[in-house]
Amino acid sequence: MSKTVLFELGVEELPARFIDDALNQLESKTEAWFKDARIPFGEIKGFATPRRLAVQITDVADKQPDLEEEAKGPAKKIALDDDGQWTKAAIGFSKGQGKDVDDIYFKEIKGTEYVHVTKFIEGEATEKLLEEFRSVFLSLNFPKNMRWADYELRYARPIRWMVALYGNQVIPFQIENVSTDRTTKGHRFLGSEIELQNADEYEDALNKQSVIGSVNKRKQLIREQLDTMQQDKGWKLIIDEDLLNEVTHLVEYPTAFSGAFNEEFLDLPEEALVTSMKEHQRYFPVRSHEGELLPFFVGVRNGNDHHIENVARGNEKVLKARLKDAQFFYEEDQKGTIDEKLTKLERMVYQEELGTLADKVNRIVAISGKLSEWLELDEKEQQLTKRAAEICKFDLVTQMVDEFTELQGVMGEKYARLFGEEEAVAVAINEHYMPRQANGELPQSTIGAIVSIADKLDTIVGSISIGIIPTGSQDPYGLRRQALGILQTLEEKGWDLSVEKLIELVHHFYQELDLPTRSKEETSSDLQEFFRVRAAYLLRGDGIDPDVVEAVLVNGIGRYSTTKDKAQVLVAKRTDETFKPVQEALGRVMKLAEKTEDTNVDPNLFENETESKLYEVYQTTVPAYRRALEQDEPAEALDALSSLASPIHEFFDHTMVMAENEKVKQNRLSLLNVISMNVREFADLTAIEWKQQF
Repeated sequence: MSKTVLFELGVEELPARFIDDALNQLESKTEAWFKDARIPFGEIKGFATPRRLAVQITDVADKQPDLEEEAKGPAKKIALDDDGQWTKAAIGFSKGQGKDVDDIYFKEIKGTEYVHVTKFIEGEATEKLLEEFRSVFLSLNFPKNMRWADYELRYARPIRWMVALYGNQVIPFQIENVSTDRTTKGHRFLGSEIELQNADEYEDALNKQSVIGSVNKRKQLIREQLDTMQQDKGWKLIIDEDLLNEVTHLVEYPTAFSGAFNEEFLDLPEEALVTSMKEHQRYFPVRSHEGELLPFFVGVRNGNDHHIENVARGNEKVLKARLKDAQFFYEEDQKGTIDEKLTKLERMVYQEELGTLADKVNRIVAISGKLSEWLELDEKEQQLTKRAAEICKFDLVTQMVDEFTELQGVMGEKYARLFGEEEAVAVAINEHYMPRQANGELPQSTIGAIVSIADKLDTIVGSISIGIIPTGSQDPYGLRRQALGILQTLEEKGWDLSVEKLIELVHHFYQELDLPTRSKEETSSDLQEFFRVRAAYLLRGDGIDPDVVEAVLVNGIGRYSTTKDKAQVLVAKRTDETFKPVQEALGRVMKLAEKTEDTNVDPNLFENETESKLYEVYQTTVPAYRRALEQDEPAEALDALSSLASPIHEFFDHTMVMAENEKVKQNRLSLLNVISMNVREFADLTAIEWKQQF
């Protein structure tokens, strides 16, 4: 007879950012646990609030299904001696399976007979197996853990209660000093303890005690309340999905309320107002239907609507204090000059071994200047780029950015305009932080993109030069994100800049500055591998198969947009049957070419027409191939290489490469090597697993 199983873990308030991942882990690990335990079940429903994580599993069978399992033992020649008697190996095998030698039979596998027995395994009772579920709770991972009291367990927050029910029976187990029971908690202020009679009543019982256990239902309830408020008041709320998700995880019983603030604060930069409301107070800002920011906000209370007016007034006072601070900071920041603010960067340590923020800015200026030259910017653009690089970090010393760190760059752009800087310079200050998160907005202006790349290159090269290399999930300086930003910006702009050339440029600056870095060779190798791994990550994210990714990155990244185009061409070709002979020919050339490093081909040593023909086609193909590569036309480049396929096949059909005459053999290998070097510049075709289209 099937029953419902419930497991609930009650804790002190979890950080909102922990909850989604923790619930996903709990659901997936619960499913895996039941499957590994061979317990049939129906549906798994997850529940989460700031104070609990829970799973309800329906239609759980009362026992494991019985199993009839075939066990394989030693080969027949080992199981029987010369007299046909059972050996110790056969006897030991049968005993180990709980059987007798009389139960043995033979089955042939790939031409060899092996001992087998069939054994019956009776399914265990579910009730007993469920006691081991505690391992699932203990296996949950959190970004940060803590200890409490004198316990050894490290967990996200202290465990306060646990519920474990199989139908109406308690499943007994313990974690530290907390034992499972049938008692859960209602809302901290509106509810009371709940003694569950059975696992099925869990969600309804929580609802009666002012707890909406379902994340989706709680989020939908908030969304409906926000929509109602918009309609009633004629507003348009700024409903950021990340904020909505966070608010959902901050409450157990949501009730939306609205408040207002003084219109004088609308004179502040909109970003400061929105940041104060969203990031600091978890409010939803309000706009008119024309898009104008209004002096109102909407919050979500963890409770009902009793005395909601008092709640609104209290939140208004808190927001007013924050906006008063912002107003003061904004006015103070406009005093003095940008150059005065830049001098403060000389006293702000960027990284102990890499100097101050002023030192970093100097490096950004130097790198930006070189990029401007490479990109052949006119004199005016170069001047603007230099100025943007010089002042790109000045807003870090402002009080507004000190209070609202999320606004670095944003306030820099606004203050730059107020201080009379060129518009292109102001925009670049903001853009140089882009992208601010994965798949975020990229810098659109040329100047902004240059300074952005320069800043990120300096951070990455500087960090890796002194041994700060991301490992596993540890990346405190966000180097991976910044490397992705560089590659994405280069692709977006389509600039003819090699990633390796950029790395060498910045690394050279560090060598000239005589900073306490690691050896040039070690650092260069780590930098190239770091960027190669990031490029591979991006390519796989764009649907490029791993083997194709490795093939196009064999010689490094080069110009990233071209490398990506090559990969896309190969993805299309890998299922094209007409291209298969080309791949086979070029791949065979590349494998044989590994036997030499010589590239000197002497036509006088050719002994047959196929050698001469292959060399002739190679000489006429290479110029067209290289021209296509230079013009960033990988499809045309591969088509040019394809013309070598037929003469290559003829060459191998009529020519013994490894000839007895050493000079002839080396000459043939040299011919293959010069072809291989050109092919390898496109990709390592031997690394690609060619797929047949069905």
